[in-house]
Amino acid sequence: MEKTPLSMRKHIAIFGSTNAGKSTLFNKLLGQDAAIVSEISGTTTDPVTKAMELIPYGPVALIDTAGLGDTTELGGRRHAKTMEILKRADLILYVRDINCDNEIVKSDLKQAPVIDVFTKTDLADNETIKKARRDHPNAVFMNDYGEKSLDALRDRIMRELNKQERDDETLIGDLLPEGSSLILVCPIDSEAPKGRLILPQVQLIRDCLDHGMKAYVTTEHTLPDALSELSRVDLVVTDSQAFKLVDSLVPKYIKLTSFSMLLARGKGNFAQLCRGADAIDKLNKNSKVLMLEGCTHNTSHEDIGRVKIPKLIEKYAGEKPEFEYFTGYNTPESFEKYDLIIQCGMCMINKREVMTRLKTAEEQGVPVTNYGIALAKLNGILDRAREILI
Repeated sequence: MEKTPLSMRKHIAIFGSTNAGKSTLFNKLLGQDAAIVSEISGTTTDPVTKAMELIPYGPVALIDTAGLGDTTELGGRRHAKTMEILKRADLILYVRDINCDNEIVKSDLKQAPVIDVFTKTDLADNETIKKARRDHPNAVFMNDYGEKSLDALRDRIMRELNKQERDDETLIGDLLPEGSSLILVCPIDSEAPKGRLILPQVQLIRDCLDHGMKAYVTTEHTLPDALSELSRVDLVVTDSQAFKLVDSLVPKYIKLTSFSMLLARGKGNFAQLCRGADAIDKLNKNSKVLMLEGCTHNTSHEDIGRVKIPKLIEKYAGEKPEFEYFTGYNTPESFEKYDLIIQCGMCMINKREVMTRLKTAEEQGVPVTNYGIALAKLNGILDRAREILI
């Protein structure tokens, strides 16, 4: 079974007016009844996301949203949740009932490429269909939900996705040549999931295998043995929270970085995130720091975002700023009141969402960095840790 995480999939979002046939299309593309379908407007309330395989393109995430133009009591809240999906959509399917079409939403769909999909064409007269084809020559017309119509839509989706950069190709393959040797330092503490590695570690191991590289996995405690046993080490990649110790153990002639910094390069504007770390120098007790965590988890005494980074910043600045936390895809309405944003490693959030956040922060004049870059800065090794990435 395909296990590609949602964060590594292109996100295809279905938008449109209430009762335009969005959920029916969602179910047909999935090949299962994942969304409730009804003649009653406003049946879909919260966005529904499902992983699927788009053959031969690959893994994608399909999102069904609540209909816009909902005049019910909860319509405003549903509208807000639906519009939040725009931040993470790589491609939009704008579903339109050909018999009662009105562009109540089209003008707002500017963040990603849009495919117009006209539904219920079997109920339309010839003149209505001719006019729609004339006005929207690039649209997809669903005569029914049979395989012929669905295949035409799938083909169009794949053509649009293929125009986009395949940003999930590699974390390391373009940095080192085939045959390189890497040591991956994976600390085992209370934050490490029992019996398994965290997602960035798994991603990098697979990436090494895909590009003919040798990956030696160790902890910070057995790192000295690994360094002495290997005749050649081209790069050491560590969990960011072990940066200081690993930096002291790895000879300066060996390149060093972190899983989080590799993800920052792959998913975000790396230069912007590095510049954002400079704001740490200006933090004081009156500063407000926004911490954006990609996943929810229980907090422990070793928590990197809620314990370790705040303590290091307090020690570095000599004063403790105010920290505010948001998790998952949730963010404040505005970033303007913050002096610094520190995003997690971003392994659970897709690239479109990350780039939307970075663009918004830049437009509002707020510096932003991520856990790995911040920890490198706080430990005085940012120049070394980013050398291989710039």
